[in-house]
Amino acid sequence: MSDDDVVSFARGTAPVSGTAVFEIFIKATPEQVWEAITDPALRARYSFGVGTVSDWSPGSRYLAAVPDVVEIASGENLVVDPPRLLVQTFDALWSDEVRAQGTTRVTWEIEAVADSCRLTVVHDHLPHDADAELYGGWPMILSGLKTLLETGEQLTTPGSLLHGGPG
Repeated sequence: MSDDDVVSFARGTAPVSGTAVFEIFIKATPEQVWEAITDPALRARYSFGVGTVSDWSPGSRYLAAVPDVVEIASGENLVVDPPRLLVQTFDALWSDEVRAQGTTRVTWEIEAVADSCRLTVVHDHLPHDADAELYGGWPMILSGLKTLLETGEQLTTPGSLLHGGPG
């Protein structure tokens, strides 16, 4: 098998067909997962140093940013049903290339499974030729979320430290 035959989200060779789905299991309660998604300080610890600020009501706006450094994304909270479901529009802001991809949608679905949770993140409404940069960060973000909630520690991969180090 050659490198050209490998399917990779990171390299942008995975078939997306408008939707990228990521599913993980986390040893945490739905309330803990919800808090980690919606609390800006917690979010910054696993999401490239980027906090997400909103009042988390249906129809409200959110901004994901490192204040005075970079704005990453903005959008509208379409469905807010704590601690079970969050559906948001997603406008990527970090480069002209991703801005040109247009508005997409991100759904966070949290389901209790025994003493853990299944977290499914669906990033859809992606353009047919979506740049992998638009959806390729989810595995690192979700791995950071899982690590933080299960161990209290942060990932120290270079991408995880992009806008802030371990805290």
